[in-house]
Amino acid sequence: MTQTILCAVDINRADAESPVLKTAAELAELRGAQLDVITVVPDFGMSVVGAYFQDHHVKSAQTDASDLLKKMTAKTLGAEADAKVRHIVAVGSVYEEVLRAAELGNADLIVLGAHRPDLKDYLLGPNAARVVRHSTCSVYVVRG
Repeated sequence: MTQTILCAVDINRADAESPVLKTAAELAELRGAQLDVITVVPDFGMSVVGAYFQDHHVKSAQTDASDLLKKMTAKTLGAEADAKVRHIVAVGSVYEEVLRAAELGNADLIVLGAHRPDLKDYLLGPNAARVVRHSTCSVYVVRG
């Protein structure tokens, strides 16, 4: 029995991610599972660019991302369903943070979206492919 579903979304593409969130919510309702929704803010501290940002910039980005995530889930799912969602904003690499959140939250299923693969994706591997390859739980990929 599925107890927790983790849905990964990109808040910068709210309209495109709406079907992903709706699918995750339907699966959670069908299975009587907790729905966790995560978005990831890039970690500028790990790059040369990070030297130019102060800690308060990262905190500000996290706060803004949290607000946008809550607006997105409320708009897509409605206020009543959104009240039951656990909202997660992580900072770092997308696929690493999604996998970490799935592990920490004991997720039984990860739901995420994927765009049509390009040649560069076969060479580098998009975040969705990395999550699928490295996840210890099932992954449901919603194609756009």
